[in-house]
Amino acid sequence: MTERSEAQDALNAQFRAFLETHAFPMEREFLSRPFRELVPQLAELRAKVKEAKLWAPHLPKALGGLGLSLPEFAEVSAVLGESPIGHYLLNCNAPDIGNQELLHAHGTEAQRSQWFIPLARGEIRSCFAMTEPEFAGSNPVWMDTQAVRDGDDYVITGHKWFTSSAEGAAFAIVMAVTDPMAAPHKRASQIIVPMDAKGVVFVRNIPVMGEGGSDYASHAELRFESVRVPVTNRIGDEGAGFALAQERLGPGRIHHCMRWLGICERAFRLMVQRAATRELSPGEPLGRQQGVQHWIAECRAEMDAARLLVLDVAHRIEREGSHATRDGISMIKFHVAGVLQRVLDRAIQVHGALGMTDDTPLAYWYRHERGARIYDGPDEVHKSAVARRILAAAGMDVGRKTEDGRKRR
Repeated sequence: MTERSEAQDALNAQFRAFLETHAFPMEREFLSRPFRELVPQLAELRAKVKEAKLWAPHLPKALGGLGLSLPEFAEVSAVLGESPIGHYLLNCNAPDIGNQELLHAHGTEAQRSQWFIPLARGEIRSCFAMTEPEFAGSNPVWMDTQAVRDGDDYVITGHKWFTSSAEGAAFAIVMAVTDPMAAPHKRASQIIVPMDAKGVVFVRNIPVMGEGGSDYASHAELRFESVRVPVTNRIGDEGAGFALAQERLGPGRIHHCMRWLGICERAFRLMVQRAATRELSPGEPLGRQQGVQHWIAECRAEMDAARLLVLDVAHRIEREGSHATRDGISMIKFHVAGVLQRVLDRAIQVHGALGMTDDTPLAYWYRHERGARIYDGPDEVHKSAVARRILAAAGMDVGRKTEDGRKRR
């Protein structure tokens, strides 16, 4: 089930060759210059992607993509993850890829014409506004942003942050409460908000470990101050926001995890090369140190095991759907995030002082991918959810207690 076909190997080789020819040589500029300054050069490379017929591997062929299945795209995502600009060049970068899939599956004809088609062509970018600084992101149904119905419009008021890639985006998909009296998972809706709409306030790009970023490579804080948009901008039914978020979560988790494993592969190659060539004294390479040898062996084993787990979950999502595969989706999130952090840490350690610089992509990844254990739900939440379902299957009452000792569900 998880063995690659010859066709998949050939496709992966095409993507890797493109990265080696075009993406890797640009990485020094990416690491040393604001992203917005590189947009024209990256646009030229995106045109080359289209010429090579490698554009949007996740989209159907009728929409200009390659029509890959989720497991097939997972393999490609791992290759693209080896460069910090790999996914961007092929228009399968988060958050755009999730918004594309959402609008393709649930958008109206008007929404698809105005927003999805330009997004699929790479003519515009988008963002997804869900997390709020005042509320714990580990409880995704707890938010304060309101969308109040006023005739044929919604009036949106709220505060969002870590809205990735908001700077330069044409629109945001905003998660907002449309019925505060409904059940927790049916209170919110997802609504398209043009970023140039009156009342959308761009507060700042949030510095991540000291780096604010720009344009696509950034995470913004936004305020929505009585932003008025038509009700027709709502995606799906009113109150379906959380269900739509869950639907996009399964495939999105596969995208992220395989991208993380691509980062691991690149970091591993750099680590091995450094260990084989860096001498501690004349004729004494670093790789002769037993501790380094153990790190190399541990990384290889953890990466291979993680890859098989992710691909197995991808196949199960294809067969059974995201809900039936929810334990696997949670497990790959916390497991692969942990592997990623350990591989990057060991690779930096082997590089010594060089690993702390931006002469390699290791420090960049270490800064920006530490969030892998936090975003999309912190590891601890996913571990507890998996454990509770396992214990419930064994007959244990897993209802949590309130402060006065009474059980709650």
